[in-house]
Amino acid sequence: MVTLGVRRWETLADSVQGVGKQRNQDWYACQGTGSGTDPLVLAVADGHGSAVHARSALGARFAVDRFLALAAAFGRAAHDCHEPGRLARLMTYARDDFPRALVQEWRQEALGHWDRNRPVVEEASREPVTEEKLVLYGTTLIGAVLTPWLFVAWQIGDGDLAVVEHDGALVRPLAPAEEDLGDETESLCGREAWRAMRMHWAPVFEEARAPRLVVLSTDGLSKSFASADGYREFVSGLAGRLAEEGSAGVREVLPDWLAQASRYSGDDTTLAAAVRPAPTPADTPPAPGAPGTPEEPAEPVEPGTTDAQTPPGPAGGEMDMERTTET
Repeated sequence: MVTLGVRRWETLADSVQGVGKQRNQDWYACQGTGSGTDPLVLAVADGHGSAVHARSALGARFAVDRFLALAAAFGRAAHDCHEPGRLARLMTYARDDFPRALVQEWRQEALGHWDRNRPVVEEASREPVTEEKLVLYGTTLIGAVLTPWLFVAWQIGDGDLAVVEHDGALVRPLAPAEEDLGDETESLCGREAWRAMRMHWAPVFEEARAPRLVVLSTDGLSKSFASADGYREFVSGLAGRLAEEGSAGVREVLPDWLAQASRYSGDDTTLAAAVRPAPTPADTPPAPGAPGTPEEPAEPVEPGTTDAQTPPGPAGGEMDMERTTET
């Protein structure tokens, strides 16, 4: 349970190993309070796991660890973002410099591990070049930072960022225009990985306009559904259950939901989420029918459902002019 302004942010996260997998290649973390001096940072990473990416479980952990440190520092730097020109400079850093810094630190971490843990080979064997070493640690990454004034997220590779906005609209701001085919995806081990990193920038000008729910998940979850609609239904149902039961009840059943998803997708499945509880009676009540009202909330759709429909409620709504998604 964490704090953002006068409200609390609550986090829930878990990960399950894919059926038949020798080890879980995913990694995740949630840290921070969401205050201006202690931002809330969420991250999930999915190591590629194939033979050519033999150390990708470590690569995923390195990615999450380095993201946590850099994103927390970025969030603290945003403490005075309302100063003239400050927001524009922060956005430029988030779009251009943050991805480069993250990729550079991940590469250093991976290469440092290689140097300390070289495989035993014949003396005459060729030393792998840098790119060949990095491929061993290949991983995707999704990360987000939440402060009282700013919500920023980055992604490279597959997986999903889903956001339930203040008005109940469900969006996937970092979803690519075309989904990756098969198991091919962008990776931190790519030659110019920072160019492949997508960014979502969303200033929070009023506390009431902060997101209600932010969900990061590896592709083991979305692949368990027959279509993107099934994944949207799951997130919509998750938001409904959280509004009805609170995070404690959902946290109890989350491992079962992820395990069921993993059985359908066959992949490691990880989810990390931050939820902003519904307004207190003293706050302005939401419009009738909006998530968080006493009406019956949606139930999370079971993984593998083939007849998922578009979730009810707002599907769009006007965004702040300053809210952008960069690739």
